Amino acid sequence: MAQQSLLARATGGALALIGFLLSPLSWWNDLIVNFPLSYLIALPFGLIRESLFLPSFIGAYWLTNILGLLLLQKGGEKLFKKEASQIEPSKATKNTLIWSSIYTVLIAVLILSGVLTFPSELMARVR
Repeated sequence: MAQQSLLARATGGALALIGFLLSPLSWWNDLIVNFPLSYLIALPFGLIRESLFLPSFIGAYWLTNILGLLLLQKGGEKLFKKEASQIEPSKATKNTLIWSSIYTVLIAVLILSGVLTFPSELMARVR
Protein backbone atom coordinates (compact mmCIF):
# COMPACT_ATOMS: atom_id res chain seq x y z
CA MET A 1 0.00 0.00 0.00
CA ALA A 2 2.84 2.40 0.88
CA GLN A 3 4.64 1.54 -2.36
CA GLN A 4 1.47 2.23 -4.33
CA SER A 5 1.12 5.59 -2.60
CA LEU A 6 4.77 6.40 -3.30
CA LEU A 7 4.38 5.38 -6.94
CA ALA A 8 1.22 7.48 -7.26
CA ARG A 9 3.02 10.48 -5.75
CA ALA A 10 6.03 9.99 -8.02
CA THR A 11 3.76 9.70 -11.05
CA GLY A 12 1.83 12.74 -9.90
CA GLY A 13 5.04 14.70 -9.45
CA ALA A 14 6.25 13.76 -12.93
CA LEU A 15 2.89 14.68 -14.49
CA ALA A 16 2.82 17.97 -12.58
CA LEU A 17 6.36 18.82 -13.71
CA ILE A 18 5.61 18.08 -17.36
CA GLY A 19 2.34 19.96 -17.02
CA PHE A 20 4.09 22.97 -15.52
CA LEU A 21 6.64 22.97 -18.34
CA LEU A 22 3.83 22.95 -20.92
CA SER A 23 1.41 25.22 -19.08
CA PRO A 24 1.34 28.98 -19.50
CA LEU A 25 1.90 29.51 -15.77
CA SER A 26 5.45 30.74 -16.16
CA TRP A 27 6.72 33.60 -18.28
CA TRP A 28 9.55 31.60 -19.86
CA ASN A 29 7.78 28.44 -20.99
CA ASP A 30 6.31 29.88 -24.18
CA LEU A 31 9.71 30.96 -25.50
CA ILE A 32 11.59 27.84 -24.42
CA VAL A 33 8.98 25.04 -24.63
CA ASN A 34 5.63 25.79 -26.30
CA PHE A 35 6.84 28.06 -29.08
CA PRO A 36 9.47 25.60 -30.42
CA LEU A 37 7.09 22.64 -29.98
CA SER A 38 4.33 24.44 -31.84
CA TYR A 39 6.73 25.42 -34.61
CA LEU A 40 7.92 21.82 -35.00
CA ILE A 41 4.35 20.53 -35.02
CA ALA A 42 3.32 23.12 -37.63
CA LEU A 43 6.23 22.41 -40.00
CA PRO A 44 4.80 19.21 -41.52
CA PHE A 45 1.48 20.95 -42.12
CA GLY A 46 3.35 23.78 -43.82
CA LEU A 47 5.07 21.21 -46.03
CA ILE A 48 1.70 19.87 -47.11
CA ARG A 49 0.41 23.37 -47.79
CA GLU A 50 2.07 26.61 -46.71
CA SER A 51 -1.29 28.19 -45.84
CA LEU A 52 -1.75 25.49 -43.16
CA PHE A 53 1.28 26.71 -41.21
CA LEU A 54 -0.45 29.52 -39.27
CA PRO A 55 -3.58 27.62 -38.21
CA SER A 56 -1.57 24.53 -37.27
CA PHE A 57 0.90 26.65 -35.30
CA ILE A 58 -1.91 28.30 -33.35
CA GLY A 59 -3.69 24.98 -32.83
CA ALA A 60 -0.51 23.31 -31.59
CA TYR A 61 0.21 26.24 -29.30
CA TRP A 62 -3.24 26.01 -27.73
CA LEU A 63 -3.00 22.24 -27.41
CA THR A 64 0.35 22.40 -25.62
CA ASN A 65 -1.03 24.95 -23.16
CA ILE A 66 -4.25 23.01 -22.53
CA LEU A 67 -2.35 19.73 -22.21
CA GLY A 68 -0.01 21.41 -19.73
CA LEU A 69 -2.90 22.63 -17.59
CA LEU A 70 -4.57 19.21 -17.63
CA LEU A 71 -1.34 17.38 -16.75
CA LEU A 72 -0.63 19.87 -13.99
CA GLN A 73 -4.11 19.34 -12.55
CA LYS A 74 -3.96 15.54 -12.74
CA GLY A 75 -0.41 15.46 -11.41
CA GLY A 76 -1.36 17.70 -8.50
CA GLU A 77 -4.33 15.48 -7.70
CA LYS A 78 -2.12 12.37 -7.61
CA LEU A 79 0.60 14.15 -5.69
CA PHE A 80 -1.50 15.80 -2.98
CA LYS A 81 -4.74 13.81 -2.71
CA LYS A 82 -5.50 10.20 -1.99
CA GLU A 83 -8.39 10.14 -4.45
CA ALA A 84 -8.61 12.13 -7.66
CA SER A 85 -11.53 14.52 -7.78
CA GLN A 86 -12.91 17.12 -10.12
CA ILE A 87 -11.45 20.56 -9.53
CA GLU A 88 -13.52 23.57 -10.57
CA PRO A 89 -11.83 26.04 -12.90
CA SER A 90 -10.23 28.74 -10.78
CA LYS A 91 -9.40 32.38 -11.32
CA ALA A 92 -5.80 31.37 -12.07
CA THR A 93 -6.96 29.05 -14.86
CA LYS A 94 -9.10 31.80 -16.35
CA ASN A 95 -6.14 34.19 -16.22
CA THR A 96 -4.01 31.54 -17.88
CA LEU A 97 -6.50 31.17 -20.71
CA ILE A 98 -6.61 34.95 -21.14
CA TRP A 99 -2.81 35.18 -21.32
CA SER A 100 -2.73 32.24 -23.74
CA SER A 101 -5.16 34.15 -25.96
CA ILE A 102 -2.96 37.24 -25.83
CA TYR A 103 0.12 35.17 -26.72
CA THR A 104 -1.81 33.53 -29.55
CA VAL A 105 -2.71 36.93 -31.01
CA LEU A 106 0.94 37.97 -30.69
CA ILE A 107 2.10 34.83 -32.52
CA ALA A 108 -0.48 35.39 -35.26
CA VAL A 109 0.72 39.01 -35.65
CA LEU A 110 4.34 37.82 -35.88
CA ILE A 111 3.45 35.28 -38.57
CA LEU A 112 1.15 37.61 -40.53
CA SER A 113 3.68 40.47 -40.43
CA GLY A 114 6.42 38.21 -41.76
CA VAL A 115 8.62 38.27 -38.64
CA LEU A 116 8.05 34.54 -38.15
CA THR A 117 7.76 32.68 -41.44
CA PHE A 118 7.62 29.18 -42.76
CA PRO A 119 11.21 28.23 -43.71
CA SER A 120 10.49 27.82 -47.45
CA GLU A 121 14.13 28.18 -48.53
CA LEU A 122 15.33 25.65 -45.99
CA MET A 123 12.56 23.20 -46.87
CA ALA A 124 13.31 23.58 -50.59
CA ARG A 125 16.84 22.32 -49.87
CA VAL A 126 15.48 19.38 -47.86
CA ARG A 127 12.98 18.34 -50.54
